[in-house]
Parts: sequence; C-alpha cells; structure tokens
Amino acid sequence: MGQRQELATFAGGCFWCMVKPFDEQPGIISVVSGYTGGHKENPSYEDVCSETTGHYEAVQITFDPDVFPYEKLLTLYWQQIDPTDKGGQFADRGESYRTAIFYHNDQQKEAAEKSKQELAENGPFSDPIVTDILPAQPFYEAEEYHQGYYKKNPIRYTMYRKGSGRERFLKETWKDQGKEADLKKKLTPMQYEVTQNNGTEPPFRNEFWNHTEEGIYVDIVSGEPLFSSLDKYDAGCGWPSFTKPLKTEQVKENMDVSHNMVRTEVRSKDGDSHLGHLFDDGPQPTGMRYCINSAALRFVPESELEEQGYGEFKDLFQ
Repeated sequence: MGQRQELATFAGGCFWCMVKPFDEQPGIISVVSGYTGGHKENPSYEDVCSETTGHYEAVQITFDPDVFPYEKLLTLYWQQIDPTDKGGQFADRGESYRTAIFYHNDQQKEAAEKSKQELAENGPFSDPIVTDILPAQPFYEAEEYHQGYYKKNPIRYTMYRKGSGRERFLKETWKDQGKEADLKKKLTPMQYEVTQNNGTEPPFRNEFWNHTEEGIYVDIVSGEPLFSSLDKYDAGCGWPSFTKPLKTEQVKENMDVSHNMVRTEVRSKDGDSHLGHLFDDGPQPTGMRYCINSAALRFVPESELEEQGYGEFKDLFQ
C-alpha cells in the first residue's frame, strides 16, 4: 500500500518559526512556507509585508495521517503561537502575521473547531482564543530564500526566535506546573538551575569533575543513560568531560547563542535536561569534548548496573 497524504495549512506569525516544529515530526513529508488567505495572485514577500494583499504568512504541511494524525498537528500548532493575539504574533505586527487554521475538508474543520474549544476551556490562556478557522484558499509558495530558513540561517533563526519573544512566551506558557513543582522537590537548587534553566555550575567545585570510579552517568531527571566512565577524561576545565555519549540518540544538540557566543548545547532526549555543551577540542579519534555539568548527572557504579536497571551496559566493563 502506498503512503497516504493530506495537506494542512496553518498561519502562526513569521513562517520562519513555523517550519522546524513540524519538520522534526514522524510522518511529515514536507513543510512549505508561503502566503494564503488574500486576494493577490502570486504575491511577493514585499507585497505581503505591505499589508495590502490580505494574505497571511503560512506553512503548508504534507503529512501521512496514519503516522501523524491531523489532531496531533493541531495540538502542535497551538503550542507554537499566542492564539489570544489579534494583531500579529510577538514582535511581528500586522494582518499578515495573524493566526489562522485553513481547513481542507469538513473533517479538518470539525477537528479544528473542537481543538479550539478544548483549548479555550482547558488551555493555559485566560483571554479569548481569537485564531480564525477558515476554508483553505490558493497557497502561493514563498521565495526560495524563505524555505527551510532554520537550516539555511541557523544563527539568525535562533536569535530571531529569542529576540521576537516567541521562545520565552512558549516556554513559560506550556511548562507543566505540576512537573515543575515535583522537580523542585526532587532536585537540589543547583540541579534544578542547571537542568531546567540552562545554568552552569562552578568549575572544580562540582561532584564529578575529578571522579574516576567505573560506571555510567545518567540524567538526574529522567534516569536515561548518557555517558560512560570509559569515555571520561580530564580536560582541565573543571567539569566532567567525555569523548562521546553512550548512545548518540540519547542526546540532542541545539545551537546556543546566549552570552554573545555561538555554541552547541547538549540536552538529554527524554528528560530534555540541559546537560552542558559540545566542543571540538577533544582528543582523537572523535575530537569531541562533551563538557557536562555534574548537577545534570547521577552516577551508577559498575557493580550496581544490574540492580538499578542498566544491565545492558555491564559488558562494557568486562
């Protein structure tokens, strides 16, 4: 059987910021930036920015509903926007930056209206949800420069998301208050600051910087296995340093432009904990140095791997 395909069209402010969240999901075939909802045929970016065309900046998503259903797309869409803002999105003002869901069939319309109602009743917003639900109209692809912008211009994209206020708003709006309270009870203040607020502990004054016992290091929040003592070395920096993770798929790498620097941040996949940063000044053959905060880690000695549920790594130390 061939792959099923459907279209979904969402306006959520600047289309640069609406591609990556969908692009990273399973079952997403393509995400195209463009213009829709207005009256001018084949508008240019300048036309749309002039606020005379009636068009919205939008993304059109081709997806496999058997892998990633439309209802999940809607949930993800709401988590990218401020649906209470009538006049644009974050720093971008004007009708071309308004939010809207453009439905392609009656099923999508029904799902969108139901999703909007649920958000109004159970979501984190006290103000009314003003995002329009409209029938799909001709969609005009934006200029090539705007397609996949987050990949072509990662530094500018990252700074734009932060500078516009979108990043902070979404993080504050969608954080799980119950989970946050639980973590504050479970973690020390330093562990919480590092893993949840991207903090950095002092060098040479942390638990594992000169720790040499054999075993593995796991995420202090989720317990997922991250690093092995076999890949740990003294980089002289005052933090635990590793040449590689236990499983590459357990760590995520993000661009970090804080403190007027461009660095590669390292986060855990399941716990989404901030761990530290990745540098390219490590020993060969990898050349990598995972510079990790002790406060993000819990150590499991080799002798306790089996009883703590990490028996799959016991063979590493034979």
